[in-house]
Amino acid sequence: MEYSHRYYAYPTQEVAAELDYHIDIHRQAYNYTLYEYDNVDADNIGSAYKHHSRLPDWKDEFPVFSEVNSKALQRTVTRFYHNLDGLSEQKQNGRKVGKLTWKSPREFQSITYSQSGFELKNTSGRRATLWLSKIGDIKLRYHREIPDEAAIKEVTVKKETTGDWFVSFGLETDEADLPEKPDVDSLNTDNSVGVDLGILNYIHTSDGTTVDWIDLEDEYERLCREQRKLSRKEHGSNNYENQRQAVAKVKRHIRQKVLDYQHKLTTWLVTEYDAVFVEDLNVAQMLQGDGNARNKQAAAWRQFITLLEYKGELYGTHVVQVEARGTTKECATCGVETAKPIWIREHSCPSCGFECDRDANAAMNVLQRGFAELGLGWPESTPVETALPTDTTRVSAKRVVETGSPTLNEATPVAE
Repeated sequence: MEYSHRYYAYPTQEVAAELDYHIDIHRQAYNYTLYEYDNVDADNIGSAYKHHSRLPDWKDEFPVFSEVNSKALQRTVTRFYHNLDGLSEQKQNGRKVGKLTWKSPREFQSITYSQSGFELKNTSGRRATLWLSKIGDIKLRYHREIPDEAAIKEVTVKKETTGDWFVSFGLETDEADLPEKPDVDSLNTDNSVGVDLGILNYIHTSDGTTVDWIDLEDEYERLCREQRKLSRKEHGSNNYENQRQAVAKVKRHIRQKVLDYQHKLTTWLVTEYDAVFVEDLNVAQMLQGDGNARNKQAAAWRQFITLLEYKGELYGTHVVQVEARGTTKECATCGVETAKPIWIREHSCPSCGFECDRDANAAMNVLQRGFAELGLGWPESTPVETALPTDTTRVSAKRVVETGSPTLNEATPVAE
């Protein structure tokens, strides 16, 4: 299993200057890869592996490429071909795509060391040191340890638009070292949960727990103020650059607040239950449609599902995505579909008379579809039997973000 850990980095002024210099060399290498791809005989290139064989000639012709780590240089060439594959995939999916273009300094702000050329040391406390070949030592805020069973496969150093530095470790854990997932045949509604990604609430579970949306109103108001200030600055001036960084810091704060919230929420779900079933949402299509796109984007549902899946592997929990279409319309008791406009928040089945919260009904349907996806059919004790009447426990998003909800902490501390 592959995943990553990310840390704040605090390079000295000299090391930061060296990092900037190396990043710019790698940017030139990326652009030269694009040049050769467009102008060199296809028999000599066409894949990252073939292109790697040209690097010795590069170093003879352009000695500047000898100043960076050779494995990192190969990784930059590979990066170009990964981007090329991404374009091809989008084209196959029917999207109109252009061509890869040269990277400007602002568009290329990271380098990756793979296999060798790096060493993580001095990890006994909350600080650690990363040594990079031909660059030197970089201090890290080591806020969480890398598991002993995880192998570091690559290291990426990135300079954010705010001017801050971050280091990401690409980790790999052998499947044999991961916790074993519970036997599918032992799953029931007591140790499984369906999760509806809601509108009024961030999530609503099939066992009656709701978690509020994270409140970002103050952050977005501040972002609007900073963007208005930016619009009044002369483009290219020092004041413009300072204000641009101020805008970038607010955006980063929003992203970090949402990510922290999701880490705590997903960790609670995978440690509380043996199986978590969630809707497979087409987020890109949702953002393109009518409605409150900003709140949908702030919810970062696809990121939430991705975190849930990888943590399911880490903690030994079944995480299954199910078809989202119809979960709101279908009655969790009898399966009859009833059309509901978005403003109708209660489910009332005209066929069997079952009534409950709209999102609670959807979560029950997600649970039932999850059992069907695992080949278990209808749960032994149906969600309707366990949830009637559908009383809910409301959890404040603020408590989740700041300290973890007391309700959630009854089972396991919610932490990243």
